Amino acid sequence: MLALGTIATLAAGGGARAADFYAGKTLTLLVGYAAGGGYDLNARLLSRHIGRHIPGHPSIIVQNMPGAGSLHAIEYLQRSAPADGTFLGLFDFTQITNSLLTPEHVPIDFRKFSWIGSIAQDLAVCYMWRAFGVTDLASARTRPQINMGRTNPGSSSDIEQQMLHKLFHVNVHSVGGYGGSAEAALAVERGELDGGCLTWSSLPPEWSQQHKIVPILKFSSATAPDLPPDLPNAVDIAENDRSRQIIAVLSDAGEIGKPFITQASVPADVVAILRAAFDETMKDAQFLADAATIRQPVTPKSAAQAQAILQKFYATPPDIVKAARAVASE
Repeated sequence: MLALGTIATLAAGGGARAADFYAGKTLTLLVGYAAGGGYDLNARLLSRHIGRHIPGHPSIIVQNMPGAGSLHAIEYLQRSAPADGTFLGLFDFTQITNSLLTPEHVPIDFRKFSWIGSIAQDLAVCYMWRAFGVTDLASARTRPQINMGRTNPGSSSDIEQQMLHKLFHVNVHSVGGYGGSAEAALAVERGELDGGCLTWSSLPPEWSQQHKIVPILKFSSATAPDLPPDLPNAVDIAENDRSRQIIAVLSDAGEIGKPFITQASVPADVVAILRAAFDETMKDAQFLADAATIRQPVTPKSAAQAQAILQKFYATPPDIVKAARAVASE
């Protein structure tokens, strides 16, 4: 009886310490891309609201760490950031895909993180600047070259451009070196690029409102109010079943969309606090109103849902992984 009482007292003390953990602390949201793009937008959206749902109400800051398609931020989270629950990482979901396709470059098993949740699944759309004169996927195929921007090889925009080129026969020339979607958007407006492939909500809203762009293909079953209702989904118009399987491997991680993670070594009770706060934030009326104002769809995934997607993804048959690798490579 004495032993059981001691255990109960220790457990209660641990819970109390966890509840008080964030009082007076700062929670850093580490973003793997530059300020102004879609990932940064999601981090700043969360930063404005999640603190209300964390006991102790810590200060929330956003830290941008662009590089290597958000791999620099993941590596910093793994190796250097405090592993006490004061850092969350937001990274390009396509690095999950790359961990399966090119493990020599992305030697990361994303199942070995503590998952907090995701704000929204990805709605990736390939579009053309209207002044370029392309009106749909068929007319895009007639152009000898279409210039599109990307941050670096292996980013989500890069893989979408590779699928557009190799599976849908559009002669895309990928131009690298952009720090984030905001930089690429400016290049499109300047006429340096003819279009791109990007998360729809990451594009400047006036582009669709003022009909400055023409969407030609999407890589998701999701849609948005300002997208044409008849915009083709890549899976639906793929040439054959094998192409559909390849598209699935290269785009299924988009179901996770904008994922927030922390280190696996963060104490379980602290992780539980972060997960509960995230889930509560996704239902928060102020958060939802803020998201609507900035044109950010909210289709959240809990930590458990994200982990289930990961398990399915890592079980992809080797022959499909090999075929997808050939499509995604330059």
